[in-house]
Amino acid sequence: MYFPPLPTLPEESETVTWERFAPAFAALENAEVQPEDYQEWLDYWSDLSRVLLEIMTDLSIQKSIDTTDADKEQAYLDFVENVWPQVMVADQALKQRLLAMDLPERGDLALVLRNMRNEADLYRDENVPLKTELAKLDNKYDKITGSLKTDWDGKEHNLSQLGQYLMDKDRQVRERAWRAMMDLWLSERESLNALYAEMLALRQQVAHHADLPDYRAYVFREYGRFDYTPQDCLTFHEAIETAVVPAAQRIYEKKRQRLGLETLRPWDVQVDTSEYPPLKPYQGQEALIEGALNILSQVDPALGRHFALMAEENLLDLETRPGKALGGYCATLPVRRRPFIFMNGVGLHDDVQTLLHEAGHAFHVFEPAALPLIWQTDVPMEFCEVASMSMELLAAPYLTRNFGGFYTPAEAARARIEHLEGIITFLPYMAVVDAFQHWVYTHPEEALSAANCDAAWDNLWARFMPGVDWSGFEDSRVTGWHRKLHIFSVPFYYVEYGMAQVGALQVWRNARQNQAEAVAAYRRALALGGTKPLPELFAAAGAEFRFDTEMLSDLVELVEGTIAELESVAQN
Repeated sequence: MYFPPLPTLPEESETVTWERFAPAFAALENAEVQPEDYQEWLDYWSDLSRVLLEIMTDLSIQKSIDTTDADKEQAYLDFVENVWPQVMVADQALKQRLLAMDLPERGDLALVLRNMRNEADLYRDENVPLKTELAKLDNKYDKITGSLKTDWDGKEHNLSQLGQYLMDKDRQVRERAWRAMMDLWLSERESLNALYAEMLALRQQVAHHADLPDYRAYVFREYGRFDYTPQDCLTFHEAIETAVVPAAQRIYEKKRQRLGLETLRPWDVQVDTSEYPPLKPYQGQEALIEGALNILSQVDPALGRHFALMAEENLLDLETRPGKALGGYCATLPVRRRPFIFMNGVGLHDDVQTLLHEAGHAFHVFEPAALPLIWQTDVPMEFCEVASMSMELLAAPYLTRNFGGFYTPAEAARARIEHLEGIITFLPYMAVVDAFQHWVYTHPEEALSAANCDAAWDNLWARFMPGVDWSGFEDSRVTGWHRKLHIFSVPFYYVEYGMAQVGALQVWRNARQNQAEAVAAYRRALALGGTKPLPELFAAAGAEFRFDTEMLSDLVELVEGTIAELESVAQN
């Protein structure tokens, strides 16, 4: 078989058009593929997919680095409007061709073919323009939220910069910052309501075109959720309500008492209740990188080398700036087989946790890099987050300065308490976010009304998030769904965090017995990529894929016991 040379990655500012890729797709479509040489055909298609995904990823990174750069935004929009739709059509034809081939049984391709069969069955031509429009609306959410800023003592602050003051020991400062943040969000209340309604209508059309009853059913297929059902998610919510919500209430009550407050208010939730100043682990990106490198090298020297390579190759953008998109992520650059970490650091411990989390994702790019086909590196999202959340916990023993980290032993204990308490308080919040979307996408007509969305969110908030007094700020409470990017941009991508946290806590439980063995199992599991189903990936990492009340109760007991141990250290 003859294939033309693969398209190269574009130079900076070079316009990317479909014509760059059309000959390669045509060659794949027209090739005479014999059983003995289908591997060559498959390799070429995989490598072509790597080029396309790297281009789109890089364009997305560039526009999130600076949401005010109109040229970068337009380059991304041009690609998703004019190139990616044709790629989707061409890919669909190749999937159908591959699935029609009489191939020998190969274990390393079993899940690849299963996933492709699912994708091919789900694909509809009429959904291509709808997904293009949804990508544009997603970009609009980034622009709206990335532009939110206000004056703070004569300096312009975005939401990330305001957020650092929620840790301030001065309660008046915390309240002022929280009110400023809520005012910014509420200033865009109508535009975000309208944007979500538009997204919801388009997503329901996508599900209808695929002959599915609702978008929840579509997403479970699209995400390849073969190992659990919507009902399993609802069962997980109930287990959280039973086992975790009471533990979260204990944390909030302890915080209220230590702060000497009549009631705990939203601006009191994040502050450290000790008599010591807030943790300020680093100043500037270079200090954050150096400390994280030292910590990760203690976890495992090979993982430390991975991180060092990212620093050397400028694959880290960690500090917040005006105009930078909110949040943090780790993106995969599949041609280079490298990760890229994006975040909005402001000098807080939360930034250290975020970087360790995203480093776990980055290691999930490095470890399976030897797998030959791009589809073999397509890992279920539930296990992707095990990689990241486990790394936060595996790195925790090395936060102190004697390991090259950021803290004294007492400070590290405070940081670890904050992290572990955050795990407990996160799980009920995750349940709110996930349960909200189960309601939205199974009640699409009702959900077109923002008032109904507000009411649904508020009911779930009362069920899962007691312990904090929002009286007088009901508008901010009921519109909390506006403040969760996933609800707008990646619907239903949130229960993965909860499932993964259960997996990560089990990896950590193993590490408390033998850190080296737990890290080795972690790396072996990451190296499997997407070649095993979820229960086997969890098992490889030393965890069970189950989310019942018994499991959650055991893990809550472990976390609360560890917090008690750390509190004695933190007070020294």
